[in-house]
Amino acid sequence: MEFSIRALAPATARTGCLVLGVFKDEVDTALTRAAQLADRAAGGAIRAALAQGDLSANPGSTLLLRRLPGLAAERVLLVGLGERKDFGEQAFRDAVGAAAKTLRETGARDATLFIADLKVGRRRLAWNVRQAVLGVRDAFYRFDQLKTQKKPPAPPLAALVLAVLGAPVTLQAQAALKEAVATADGAELARTLGNLPSNHCTPAYLADAARKLAAQYQLGLEVLERRDMEKLGLGALLSVTRGSREAPKLIVLHYHGAAKKAKPVVFVGKGITFDSGGISLKPAPEMDEMKYDMSGAGSVLGALRALAALRAPLNAIGVIPACENLPGGLASKPGDIVKTLDGQTVEVLNTDAEGRLILCDALAYARRFDPEVVVDVATLTGACVIALGHVATGLFANDQKLADEIRAAADDAWDRVWQMPLWEDYQEQLRSNFADMANIGGRPAGSVTAACFLSRFTKKLRWAHLDIAGTAWKSGREKGSTGRPVPLLVRFALRHAGRKD
Repeated sequence: MEFSIRALAPATARTGCLVLGVFKDEVDTALTRAAQLADRAAGGAIRAALAQGDLSANPGSTLLLRRLPGLAAERVLLVGLGERKDFGEQAFRDAVGAAAKTLRETGARDATLFIADLKVGRRRLAWNVRQAVLGVRDAFYRFDQLKTQKKPPAPPLAALVLAVLGAPVTLQAQAALKEAVATADGAELARTLGNLPSNHCTPAYLADAARKLAAQYQLGLEVLERRDMEKLGLGALLSVTRGSREAPKLIVLHYHGAAKKAKPVVFVGKGITFDSGGISLKPAPEMDEMKYDMSGAGSVLGALRALAALRAPLNAIGVIPACENLPGGLASKPGDIVKTLDGQTVEVLNTDAEGRLILCDALAYARRFDPEVVVDVATLTGACVIALGHVATGLFANDQKLADEIRAAADDAWDRVWQMPLWEDYQEQLRSNFADMANIGGRPAGSVTAACFLSRFTKKLRWAHLDIAGTAWKSGREKGSTGRPVPLLVRFALRHAGRKD
């Protein structure tokens, strides 16, 4: 789908579908400015439809009108925005999503969406642009590569114009559009990798995906094999993969968009392509969803793809430890003690707490790049889902300035986080009688103690940890990867490089 942004008049816009917003107010005050202009040209036809009660104007409601007199558009799609006084970020996103779903069914080849007259609190036009593109791309995303009987595709929406009234389109708006498309491409890559089953998306498959990105965008790439990890001493990572026949990979992808001497931002993504729990076997129900345990890896690949496409002015490195966690005759057992890359020892009390074991070695490995900051992304704990549900990603950091940067970027991207404590008091729960630490700290504050475990390997780093266990995928009828937190990672990187708009 091709996106563009232009200054247009609603009455004369030649388009397959003109999308206009309607508030849940009295008919005389319900129309947005663009809708008022269109209604005036159509001789009051839009107000007449509203007066008949054909549109509730609740957030996300829609009404499709055809061939209105006085308008160049073939169709007009009215989208409910809810109460004007309550209109905010979520209502805007709901409206875009509802419009996109309706457009998907209309058969229109192109559409024009007026977004500039939808003022969302303190947000600038760039925010509207980014959210509109991401919302439309989300609605049009399909994963049916592995189905033999696909639904007949509707005629695709080939082009979408984001329209503004009157004032010329600014350079900031154009830049926001470019960023949004690149971010959507990155999120789509993360979603597709996540949705692939584990017999397709193996550690080797992730490495191949990295190779394709490296070739497409001239990125640097290293893939460390088992023998390389053994020589280096990545004992924690190797302990996790012992029960699997799939060879582990440590994928390191380099993007250079700044001076060579500039310290990089390093993203570390958990890449467990399937997690059975190992010897500490998980319950069977919903175990199929453990194919999503590589969502951190997918989001890192997606973010680097977007940054490379944008030629972002920073250096960024993705470090992805990738393997399976399966039971087997050689699998690690509860009570085993392993030695990590940085020399600390860990008593493995639960083999289902494997994510922190591969991440601790990857974080130690990341130190060799002398990073400015390190952010790890992981579907790490079910406890984070209990704490925050499926709305916010858990944020932990050993540097408050970095945490504040991430929080600001998350709000800007509307890919939200909530900061959790990382206090020294919790470290006692990781005490082991036989090793430097245990890999679990019991049920209380499980997401916090997991982050505390990782913090023991990041003392020399400015580091943050994103627990995406509740936000990386959806269950039920809408089961599938969300692509989060690619929008957050891209916004964070760009803001960190000085691009706030």
